[in-house]
Amino acid sequence: MDLPPNPESPTAPGGSGGAGGSGGGGGTPQSTTPSRYEAQKRRDWNTFGQYLRNHRPPLSLAQCSGAHVLEFLRYLDQFGKTKVHTPSCAFFGHPNPPAPCPCPLRQAWGSLDALVGRLRAAFEEHGGRPESNPFAARAVRLFLREVREHQARARGVSYEKKKRKKPAPGGDASTSGSGSGHQPPPPPPPAAGAVC
Repeated sequence: MDLPPNPESPTAPGGSGGAGGSGGGGGTPQSTTPSRYEAQKRRDWNTFGQYLRNHRPPLSLAQCSGAHVLEFLRYLDQFGKTKVHTPSCAFFGHPNPPAPCPCPLRQAWGSLDALVGRLRAAFEEHGGRPESNPFAARAVRLFLREVREHQARARGVSYEKKKRKKPAPGGDASTSGSGSGHQPPPPPPPAAGAVC
């Protein structure tokens, strides 16, 4: 049975949304529907397990290394739907090419990055130790960075992280006068001769 992973799912990212908190009727962990993230993570884990079984020679999870993860990611490339222009293509660096070209379809960097994140979490949920997680290997991180940079150049798309507003640095001097995020000062005391 799959009882051990289910009690943890409400604490997983995206798992506490609605099924765990509002279900209430009966309370068995199997009666709740897993979140989209949890369902996708399970599918990804099963796909990777199938890949290991079909590997020649077949591999156990304990034998799996970062090199095998890279092999798996390269294998998945054949099923990609993102056009990645070659340097010799006339549309290299154009985000919206005006005509078709023979450049290959690849897995998008964001899809690979999300997949590795889900598999990294699934590995540890299935008893793997964080220090031996093949999805967290340095080679995998370098591969993902290389794919991101190549696709950014080839597709003319920037993959820069969104800047988050940080309230603390320099915010004290500039925002203290405006009162944003602070309570307004108390009103001044009434004048000495004023009668209400």
